This record gives sequence, C-alpha cells and structure tokens, in this order.
Amino acid sequence: MKNLLFAFLFIPLAFFSCKTSSSFVKASKEGLPEKVTYGKAGLPVVSAHRGGRYYAGFPENSIELFAYTASQVKTIIECDVSMSKDSILLLMHDNSLDRTTTGKGKVKEKSWSDMEALYLKDDLGTVTTFRVPELDDVLKWGKNKVWFTLDVKRGVPFSMVVDAIHKRNAAGYAAIITYNLDAAKEVHALDSNLLISVGIRNMEDLERYKKSGIPLKNLIAFTGTREPKAELYQALHEEGIVCLLGTLGNLDRQAKAKGDHLYKKFRKAGADILATDRPLEAYKALQSEAAKTKSQKN
Repeated sequence: MKNLLFAFLFIPLAFFSCKTSSSFVKASKEGLPEKVTYGKAGLPVVSAHRGGRYYAGFPENSIELFAYTASQVKTIIECDVSMSKDSILLLMHDNSLDRTTTGKGKVKEKSWSDMEALYLKDDLGTVTTFRVPELDDVLKWGKNKVWFTLDVKRGVPFSMVVDAIHKRNAAGYAAIITYNLDAAKEVHALDSNLLISVGIRNMEDLERYKKSGIPLKNLIAFTGTREPKAELYQALHEEGIVCLLGTLGNLDRQAKAKGDHLYKKFRKAGADILATDRPLEAYKALQSEAAKTKSQKN
C-alpha cells in the first residue's frame, strides 16, 4: 500500500476576543509537527467547514472562529479564498458581502480598503467586532496551530494562492481544494509537492486520477456529501488515499435530528475525515467512541 503523508500540528489555543484580523491568539510552544501516515493514529478526524458554522458570536471564515474551534477540537480548517478588486486575497465564501458582513455589493467590485471598514456577522446575522481577514494573515496565524484546506473561489488564480502559501512556508499545513481534474493538474504543475483535495465519488473518478500523472500520495479524496459505496473506500485505502466525507448539509442535519452517534457510523463505514458544519459536536461524538474502544481494550 502506498503511503500518504500528512503534516499537521495541533496546539490548544487560549482563546480571547480579537478586535482586528491582525491580533492573533498566541499559541503554546509545546508540541512539534508530526508526520502522519495513512492508517495510523494522529490524523484529524474532523474538518471544520468554513471553520465551523452556527456558533453564536463567531463569523464563518474568521480567525476568531478558527481559534474558537481549534481550542476545543483537533481539526482541519476548511476556508474560502476570494479576492478584492485590487487583487488582495481574503476569506469570503459568498460572491456578495451582504450575508456575512456589514457591507453591500460584490466582493470583486470592492477594494481592500473597502473591506477593512467592514465588520463580520455570524451565521445568525449578529454583527461582531471582527474584520474580514487577509489570506496572508490567516496563514501566518495558522502556523503551529491548525492545518488548512483552501477552497479557491471562481476567478481567483491558483498561482496567487500557491504564491501566498510559499510566502508563509505553509505547504506543510495548507492544501488546495479543486473541483475537476484540469484544476488539480494546474495546482500540481505550480507545486508538485502540494497536497490537493479532489472529488472522487466513484471508481471511474479514481481511475481518471490514477492516469492523471499526479502522484496519488498528493491527493485527499473528497467522496461527496452522500455516503459512497464501501468498495470506493476500500479502493482508495488500498491506494493509500485518505477519504474525506462531506457531512455538511444533509448528513449533519440527520445527526442533529437523530443523534450525534451517526458520526461514528460514517467513520466506521470508511471515512477518515468528516467535513462538517458541526465540528465540536462531531468531534465529541467520535472522541467518546474512541474512549469507549480504549476502555474495552484495557
């Protein structure tokens, strides 16, 4: 079996309220980066979609939310990279400013100076004192704290994102999300060592990536937002590829309605990482299962 090496570093954070994106939670100096091989202990079991959502007082895609989540959960942080009119890379999911900030209009039509005047809203619509963060500040903050997957929004050049990763020497803790084979090839051509999240929802997708020329050790397989067939998990694991299931959306709603024990079911079926809007709840459920298993072994 081929090995897929992940580099991540998780250090608990002492969270405090930050009024600007240039104020950072200070990380403990304890702990060292750990190389994690597929199939062995240490891989984060949750990926916090947009940093986690629907936590009152913490806006999505904000450093403050990332710190809040990471203070409680060993996690990957998934976040969205957008770009201002004057080509500053920033975090924003929507094309419009309306839902998540005190501003109005399209992100691509606003300069960075426009962005700096705005405040972020949480997912309940409450205005906070937090600001729109630059990607550079996010990568700077994340070193020695979390591991990122960067969802590059339409119109943002992959080359600029890769340059931002290089500037902060963040290749060991930042992967790029892609949505098709051509995009994955483009990212691989820019840096052949970067980890790339790719959509592999069936055996045909897997075969295409096996023939793509991209080393399989560079891939994280996003298997979609519905549970895939067991044979896909098995085939991906045989190639040494870590499997990421998107519980965000329908599967999260199922867990909220029927019980968080469902997260254990998703993991037991073959998902290595759960990409979720409910990272705190999912992690707690998975940790309780891990503790139960350890107790039974003892």
